[in-house]
Parts: sequence; structure tokens; C-alpha cells
Amino acid sequence: MADIESKSDTTAVEDFDADLAAEQAHVAKDIAPLEVTDEDRAKAEEIKDAANKCFAAKKYDEAIELYTAAISFNPKAPAYYSNRAFAYIRSEFYGAAIQDAETAIALDPKFIKAYYRRAVGHMAMGKLKEAVKDFKAVVKVAPRDADAKTKLSECEKELKRRLFENAISFNEVKKSAVELIGDVESIAVEASYDGPHLADTGITAEFCQDLLKHMEAQKKLHRKYVYKIMLATKAIFENSPTIVDIPVPEGSKITVCGDIHGQYYDLLNIFKMNGLPSETNMYLFNGDFVDRGSFSVECILALLAFKMLYPNALFLSRGNHETDDMNKVYGFEGEVKAKYSDVMFKLFSEIFNAVPLGNLIGEKILVIHGGLFSRDGVTMDEIRKIDRFKQPGNEGLMCEILWSDPQPFPGRGRSKRGVGVQFGPDVTEAFCKENGLDVIIRSHEVKHDGYEVAHNGRCITIFSAPNYCDNVGNRGAFINIGPDLKLNYKQFEAVAHPNVKAMQYAGNMFSGML
Repeated sequence: MADIESKSDTTAVEDFDADLAAEQAHVAKDIAPLEVTDEDRAKAEEIKDAANKCFAAKKYDEAIELYTAAISFNPKAPAYYSNRAFAYIRSEFYGAAIQDAETAIALDPKFIKAYYRRAVGHMAMGKLKEAVKDFKAVVKVAPRDADAKTKLSECEKELKRRLFENAISFNEVKKSAVELIGDVESIAVEASYDGPHLADTGITAEFCQDLLKHMEAQKKLHRKYVYKIMLATKAIFENSPTIVDIPVPEGSKITVCGDIHGQYYDLLNIFKMNGLPSETNMYLFNGDFVDRGSFSVECILALLAFKMLYPNALFLSRGNHETDDMNKVYGFEGEVKAKYSDVMFKLFSEIFNAVPLGNLIGEKILVIHGGLFSRDGVTMDEIRKIDRFKQPGNEGLMCEILWSDPQPFPGRGRSKRGVGVQFGPDVTEAFCKENGLDVIIRSHEVKHDGYEVAHNGRCITIFSAPNYCDNVGNRGAFINIGPDLKLNYKQFEAVAHPNVKAMQYAGNMFSGML
């Protein structure tokens, strides 16, 4: 089911859901009266073939544009919507992928690959009930499809696990991970442990450097020291405001990095290129430290260790992947449990709930992970008052900060992700003027060159995970900012890492989704 279709799949789905048919009948009804000439069909096929080539070359944005052009010539071909849905999936625009799959199904209820696309979209958004339903439809008509059968089995297993956990936790008195850990000082460090030791007097630069090397060699920091670092930084974050004000003193600079997504060896390369964190070599990591990459534990421990060492020189903004739902789907939960324990994951969850939602550099540069809001008039004072100590939910200011994306045209649009909104240059301009800002720096999206300047220079996207998930081929980038608040972009390529595939800890359910 991972191929791009060139012809409609005629395999039947006999038990088509009646509610879905009613819900989407209007799509087919609106399209049906349109006249499509033979010339239109031929032109559409030509464009679709070009789109398929872009997809094969991992140029997903170009592929989406071309599939859209093909649809404009022949909006009656379900394969075009299904193909575009696949390109949206690879771009992580799961809401748009689901919508396209549904259009394909409305046009042809027997188009089985559209069910598969929709199932993957639902699965990626954590909507396992819907995913199970669609995978069942696929397996019913294609019982030999091993990938669909595996994903169905894994989805059902994960759904049962979550339902069981919800059932047993309903009447359970919720305890903080801190209570469950108990006395950290009483944890014994075995004589066989050959890693760095965290002194009772506190953390040092030497310890942090030794930690980076120890983890680079694929060795684990002892759990006693992991807990000490986590508890110390948890307290720092809990005492931080929702938006942290960061001055850039003379003789200093701050480097803004975007998503690193568990790509630890690329994080080490950033430090090699740009210097280790220090009081004058400040860093701000703008969310999505974990998930997808299979060295997420190493990434977050490196950042927390330096946060403990330099609480006023290393800063974090929460991303949409610093949430329980994303961590269950994209591997961080599985990685923490494989390398350490369930309790440690619970503590990470509590830390992520405390990480600030944004940082304000020099009173003029707002750094947030996703973007702006579904309504006008949002002020910095309003943002500062958000209760962030929780999971973000699917709507509201906190959700939109983590999930929204810019769009090139004015106004607001429906999010291609299915969460948050899309906001235009006029929205960015109004927000900046309202709040006395020069620019917004955000992350959240892969960019081929590692960064993108949009909205008349007011909206910058920075992405710091090169060759994202080992297969996208993009460069990474970061931004150096000095006391004059000018932005200086630095690009870099991916570096080699041990032979551990991305999403290693996400399980079979998510194989083939990269």
C-alpha cells in the first residue's frame, strides 16, 4: 500500500459505512456535474506523472502542488486525491491527508487505497478507533496485504492498552512521579558503571562534556544522575514564567535552534560548529526535542544537563511533541521505557508540562514553536497568563501556539494538520504591531534549506534536524542573534549516526510512515 497509484484500484469495499456515505455524498455531488474533456484528462495525467516523479524524489511540496494542478483539470479522479493524501502524510499534514482520502472515497467507495491513507492519517493523529475501522476495510478486501494486517493488529493492541490504562486509572489516586521515585540519594550506583558521576556539590561543565561523550558512545547515564538532573530542571521550569524574557548582553550571543527530533548526533554537530553552551554562548531550543529520531533520550538529557548548569543561558520552548499523545505515537515513550522505566517517562511528562510556551528575546523577537491564533487581538499579557501546566488539548491559545502554521495568503485557513490554524501575513503583521514585536521565530515544519523567511520578514521558520528521519534530504539551520538583535543564519548537513533507524521505538504500527 506504500506505492503511488497510477490507476484506480477496483477492489471492492462491500460494507461501506452508511454514515460516512451520507456525510460525504455532497463531495461527489458537487464534483459530478463538472464536465471533464478527454483533453483535460490527458493533461491531468501528464501533470500527475510529473507529481509522482517529485514524490519519488522526496520533493513533497512540489508533488502536492502538481497533484493539485492535476485535480484542477480532472477533479473526478480519486487516485489524484489519494496520491496527494500520501504526499500530505509525508509532509505531516495529516488533517489534509484525511480530507483528501475522504474525497477519494466519496468519489469511489471501492477505492481501497484511500481507506489506507485515511487510516494512516487517523493513526498519526492518535485516533486509533477510526484507524482500526479503516484498516479493517482494507484487510477485508486485501487479506494478503501484510502491512495493513500488521498495522491493524498493532492499532488494535495499542487501543486495547489505552482503554485498559484509562479504566484502571479512573479511580486511581494520581501520584506525582516524584513520589513514585522516592529518595533519589538512596539509589546505589553500581561499581560496574563507567560513566560520569554527578557530584553532590552540583553539576559542572566537565560533567556535561563527559556526558555528551558517554552518550555519543551509546552508553547510558546512570538513572540516579538522570533523576537528579530531571528533578533540578523540573524545579527551574516550574518557577519560570509562561513566556521567558531573554536579554542579550554585550559580548554575548544567543543561538536559536528549531526541531532536533531525537537526532542526537546532529545536536552534537551543532555544538561542534557553534560552541558548547556557556554564559555568553546562549542557546534557545524551540520545541520538538524528542520523538521520531531514536536518540531522543540523549537529546533531552543533554539539554536538561546544560539547563541545570546554565539556567539563565540555555532556554527551551515547548513543542507539540512535548506532549503525551505525540510521545505515545512517535517513539519517545517507548524509548524511555526501553532505556529506563515507566516512572521516568511519567517524570518527563511532568517536566514537559512545565516547559515555557515561548521566549522573548530582547523584547522584540518572540520565539514559539508553532504559530499564531484563530482570533485577532491576542496580547502578550494574555499569552503570559495561559495555564501551561497540563496537556494542551485540541483548541485554544496553548494548542495554537504549539500547532499553527503560516500560510502565504492573507487571513486564516483550516490547518492541514487537523489541529491549530493557518495564519497569513496580515495576521502576523497585526500581531507584531499590537505587541511591539519585530519578528516571530517559529519551527514545527521541515524546510529544505533549514529555514524560511516569510510574511515580509516578520515570520521566520527554523528547523534543525537535517535529513529529517534519515530520508527527507533537507539541510538543518540555526540562527545566531547578538545584542543588536540581527539574525544570522547558519546551515548545516546531516552527520552519520549509529545504525539505529528513526522511529525504532514507535513499534510496528508506525513502520513505513516516514
